[in-house]
Amino acid sequence: MTALRDWACTNRVPDYDMDTTTALFYVFSAVLLLSAFRVITANSPVHSALFLVLSFFSASCIWMLLHAEFLAISLVLVYVGAVMVLFLFVVMMLDINIEVLKQGFWNHFPVAALVGVVIALEMAWVLQRGFNTPVARQMEGVVGMPNTKLLGIELYTDYLYPLEIAAVLLLVAIISAIALTLRRRKDVRGQNPSEQVKAKKADRLRIVKMDAVRELPSVPAAPIAADAAAPKGNA
Repeated sequence: MTALRDWACTNRVPDYDMDTTTALFYVFSAVLLLSAFRVITANSPVHSALFLVLSFFSASCIWMLLHAEFLAISLVLVYVGAVMVLFLFVVMMLDINIEVLKQGFWNHFPVAALVGVVIALEMAWVLQRGFNTPVARQMEGVVGMPNTKLLGIELYTDYLYPLEIAAVLLLVAIISAIALTLRRRKDVRGQNPSEQVKAKKADRLRIVKMDAVRELPSVPAAPIAADAAAPKGNA
């Protein structure tokens, strides 16, 4: 007990920093919970999307408090900057009937609540085991190295091949999505690159021999009007 007290006294963080971090954590957590609750209870889909953006920002602030800078900036750039903006524009362009969506909400609520509790327990169990892994303890022992650098070293050394496989799979998914959604129309004119590469100079240019001077074609005389040719009578 004495040794534990001595260790706490020598490694104690100043009270001001600890109180400030704790207060910010509770503030961001409260905003995150309230905004997440409003995502599923807001009447307007646009309001739900805006509350989801606020949830992402609050979660990124919590990641910053945990010194996970890469995860924080990735959450803001990927989800808030790209996915949520696209989703918001799609929701605003669609004419969604809110009353139809709300039908049967309370009938499915018990099953949804049960599924949510199971998901929360699974996440808590996985995260609790993840914090006690040797990799987590090894990362805690590294001092003076940013979180982003540590993540990059771990990702591009031990997990290089899985990263390349994931990149190839994403590329195949992008090409497949483009190929499946491509529709050819008969009234649209396009270029054929293979035919353009196979073209030769003789196909593109044709030299025709012509005379340097040509005679101008004869222009027929304009017919004389009958009224002008007839003699005028005496007044």
